[in-house]
Amino acid sequence: MEAQNIYFNKDEYVETASGNKVSRQTILCGSQNIVLHGKVIVQSGAIIRGDLAAVRTGRYCVISKGSVVRPPYKQFSKGVAFFPLQIGDHVFIGEGAVVSAASIGSYVYIGKNAVIGRRCVLKDNCIVEDGAIVPPETTIASYMRYTADGRVEGGQGNPDFVPHAMMDLMTEYTRSYYDNFIPSSN
Repeated sequence: MEAQNIYFNKDEYVETASGNKVSRQTILCGSQNIVLHGKVIVQSGAIIRGDLAAVRTGRYCVISKGSVVRPPYKQFSKGVAFFPLQIGDHVFIGEGAVVSAASIGSYVYIGKNAVIGRRCVLKDNCIVEDGAIVPPETTIASYMRYTADGRVEGGQGNPDFVPHAMMDLMTEYTRSYYDNFIPSSN
């Protein structure tokens, strides 16, 4: 399957030495605490809250338009504490998604308008469908699919829900997305 080109205005994006492409319309709070490990795309309108705690992504991650990535918190009797958020390699976060997970493994697909509750753990090779709402402190195991109606389906021997080749598919998808995210020729 050949990915279609996604064109962006070259003046709207900043490209770093490590190949990250970050929109100027992105809100990066506490940028000193945000680490993008290379070839990461952060599209316009996305919000990354590094002012609360550290946010680290792996390589070839896509943070789509209008999505919010913020570190998880825990409420104590004396106040609130925020904890770092670690995102693995080859992770796709869909448009309008709100992510407040403790950690997200590698090769994870988070759908459009999905909400990942605070302190959730998403293991490697899992899928969160479009519009799904994952309750706080939920763990989604590897090779599981969290559906929009709140069910967890799959498991490693059940290709009906998450393909056996999820790692290869996400690697191919995020790399082709990055390679086809090109400046428009105006």
